[in-house]
Amino acid sequence: MRGFKAKKSLGQHFLVDRKVVLDILHGARLGPSDVIVEIGPGLGALTFQLAREVDRVIAVEKDFRAYGELDRRLRAMSVENVDLVRGDILRFPLEPVAGRFGRKLTVVGNLPYNISKPVLEKLLRSCEVVDRAVLMFQAEVADRLLASPGSKAYGALTLMVRYRAFPSLILNVGKESFRPKPKVASKVVDLDFSSPSDGGTLDEGWFDTVVRVAFSHRRKTLINSLVGSGCQWPREMVANVLADCGIDPSRRAETLDMDEFIRLAARLKPPQPPESSPLRGDQRD
Repeated sequence: MRGFKAKKSLGQHFLVDRKVVLDILHGARLGPSDVIVEIGPGLGALTFQLAREVDRVIAVEKDFRAYGELDRRLRAMSVENVDLVRGDILRFPLEPVAGRFGRKLTVVGNLPYNISKPVLEKLLRSCEVVDRAVLMFQAEVADRLLASPGSKAYGALTLMVRYRAFPSLILNVGKESFRPKPKVASKVVDLDFSSPSDGGTLDEGWFDTVVRVAFSHRRKTLINSLVGSGCQWPREMVANVLADCGIDPSRRAETLDMDEFIRLAARLKPPQPPESSPLRGDQRD
């Protein structure tokens, strides 16, 4: 790393603690046939170790300086199972990579804190081709993914991720494990997309909509959040749905667990547009 300065604009904090690298690999439970997409490999702290354990690593690096240095190192070490791609992971298509290898992907990375949420959203959209994701987050973001109902960290993001994947903590990572040292601690989380919540035939997008609406006014009661949303549900209808679900309307969204949200989303329906007059558009003078 000597002479290589991290870019603040890219949120770069290079992992330099070898023990943390080995702990991540151990917790990731990788297999020799796995295909890995590594987000932001930097100078290769994880990349070289991954290459020893899996079939293929597709390492996506945005910074042209880090890309050039890692490319040089890979060539010098004659590493042949790493495809180094210069690009933005937010624009990198995962589906063609999964199609190319004929299997689901494992996504691994030490995420720049400023793109954590967009990366999560991308993975949620591509969950059909992602088997697992082992990602390092700012501790605050990780706590939201791992939160339980009733806690301050529990919210829409918790539920939207958990609907599609089972999250578990791999390890806590201190600030001293990075150069430059970040201002906050980090956590590595395993998102297992092969173990989603059982929503039956419930549409994922509709589940997300209901969850977002429920948390749109976090301090309001659930019925007031739902009635006051842009969905324009009548209060009586919402009250009937909550009663049908066995949910007290005076509760707040943060107290509902996943099963309760699934029942709620399954019974709430998208608002219907008002019916037009039979003469509207056809009426003649």
